[in-house]
Amino acid sequence: MKKIETIFDRDDRFRVTPRVRVGCEWVLAGEGVPTEKLDGTNVRLTIENGTIAHVEKRKNPSKEEKAQGIEPGYIDANIDDPQDKHIFRAVEGTDVLSWPNGVYECEAIGPKIQGNPLGLEKPVCYPFKDIPLLLEDWMPRTFDNIKMRVLNQDSVYSPGCPAEGIVFHHPDGRMAKIKRKDF
Repeated sequence: MKKIETIFDRDDRFRVTPRVRVGCEWVLAGEGVPTEKLDGTNVRLTIENGTIAHVEKRKNPSKEEKAQGIEPGYIDANIDDPQDKHIFRAVEGTDVLSWPNGVYECEAIGPKIQGNPLGLEKPVCYPFKDIPLLLEDWMPRTFDNIKMRVLNQDSVYSPGCPAEGIVFHHPDGRMAKIKRKDF
């Protein structure tokens, strides 16, 4: 699993600058579809015959591993590990009966997960393939327009709450993101 690139380069305070990151120029060219970035924990579920057969969580590389070019990956979540208990609450709250067999990358969201910024009453795993589209796009896509949009974007998933950010999906599979806190 490759980490999604931030659209703009960062300064020494880790804030984005107007300089577009190499490889993300397509976003400002108007390519790709914007979706809401949900604020939770990245998990991967394996579904077999309408049940969850395997639960994994994302493991980010250490600074040393990052320096070696190692990308984030998944490791098994452990139902007995107190650090994973909220992931399993989200798994338990997810109805997968209608999901075809397969592996699904999801965002675990809800109470006790990343501070529950969407104000959800129950935890759930939301598959990335179903993330809500931002119904209206805007042009031109400039640094200032993207900044204004991100800072003022309400959640489509949980109206009345601010969206964490935006993920742009290119038809060829590339993705690029921008988060409210980047500014």
